[in-house]
Amino acid sequence: MTIRQTFSRPNALIALLCLAFGQTALAAPPGAQSCGSQPLALQILGSGGPEATDRAGPAYLLWMDGKARLLIDAGPGARLRLGEAGGRMEDLEAIFLTHLHADHANDLPALVKAAYFTPRSRRLDIVGPGGNAAMPGTRRWLATLFGPEGYRYLAGHLAHDHGEDFPLRGINVDPANPKVREVWRSGDLVVRAAAVPHGPIPALAYRVEGPGFVVAVSGDTSGDGPGQAALEQLAAGATVFIAHHAIPESAGPAARRLHMAPSRLGAIAGAARPAELVLSHRMTRTLGQENETGALIRKAYTGPLRFAEDLDCLPLGPSPRRP
Repeated sequence: MTIRQTFSRPNALIALLCLAFGQTALAAPPGAQSCGSQPLALQILGSGGPEATDRAGPAYLLWMDGKARLLIDAGPGARLRLGEAGGRMEDLEAIFLTHLHADHANDLPALVKAAYFTPRSRRLDIVGPGGNAAMPGTRRWLATLFGPEGYRYLAGHLAHDHGEDFPLRGINVDPANPKVREVWRSGDLVVRAAAVPHGPIPALAYRVEGPGFVVAVSGDTSGDGPGQAALEQLAAGATVFIAHHAIPESAGPAARRLHMAPSRLGAIAGAARPAELVLSHRMTRTLGQENETGALIRKAYTGPLRFAEDLDCLPLGPSPRRP
C-alpha cells in the first residue's frame, strides 16, 4: 500500500509565525560526537526507554558518505536528536520499526512532517511488523495515523512548501515467522528481519548488510524459543550488535516475557560473536547496574561491550560473515 500526502501551503498567519519564530539550525549538545563526517558509521540517536528521562527513545541512524541513509526505530526524541546530529530527512531512504509501542514509534509523525519542509520528493519506506489481535500491522497503522481519522490535516493530496510531494510506502513483515529473510533492498544495502517474541506484541529484529559492515538490532524481545536462534543468526559476525537492555537479572517472569535478562543477552552475543556489543534501551531499572550486567554478559561474551548514550557515534568496519 502506498500512502501519499503533502502539506498545504501555509496561510498568511502561519507564514507570519514562521517568519517570527523561524526554525534555526540546532547546535549539537556539548560533548556530542560528530558522525556525519564519518564515511561509514552508526549513530545512537536515542538510548532510553519509555520513562520521562533525559534520554531519547530508541533510534539508530546509519550514516554513509555523510548522508543519513536508514533509521531503525523512531522513539520519542528521535526528531530532535536527528537535528542535533545534523541528519537530513530528505536523505533517508527508509525507516524500520521493531514494533509499534509508543516508545519505539512515537516520533514517526514528527519525522514525516519535518520531511515536508525539505526538498524531498522521493518515496519514504516504512517497514515494520504485520498485525495480530493485540496490535495493527504497520500498513494499517500508517493508514490510520495519516488518514482522515488520524492526523486529518495531513490527509489527502496537498502541496507543501516546495510545491512537490512524496509518498510513504508501508511494508508489513510477517510477525509470526522467526525465519531470517530479506525484507528490503536498495543498491548496496540489504535488510533482513525475523520475528522475535515480545509478549503478545508483534516484534521484529533486523540485520542491515552493506559494503563491508553488518549492523544488527534486537529490538524488544525475551530472546527465548525460536527468537534466540533468530537473534543469533541475525547478529552473527555483526560489526555492531545493538541489544536492548531493559531489565536487570533480578526481573520477574512478567518482565522476562518481554525483554532479555543480561544472562540471556550474553548467551546470544556469545553465540553470535559480534565485533562489538552495544546495550541500548536503558531503562531506569537497569541504570546503575552496569558492573553487574557486564559481569553476567562476560560469562559468555568477551568482546568489546558498550553501554549506549544518546548521540554516540560508532564507526563501522568490515564484517564479511552473513547468516
